[in-house]
Amino acid sequence: MEQDLRKKLAHNIKVERAKAELTQEKLAELSGISAKHITKIENMKATPSIYIVYKIAKVFNTGIDELLK
Repeated sequence: MEQDLRKKLAHNIKVERAKAELTQEKLAELSGISAKHITKIENMKATPSIYIVYKIAKVFNTGIDELLK
């Protein structure tokens, strides 16, 4: 994943998480992803697979494309 996309994804996950009033731990629980991995994605330390992005998008009731805008 290119740097720009990772940056957009990280930012949009943080924004959506804040809108939903979710902690990283709660997002992790709802998405079935570890809290540590959520932290790494938000801090651009990890490049998530498309399946991980899908699982996060599903929690926010949105599409993958919205998280990458």
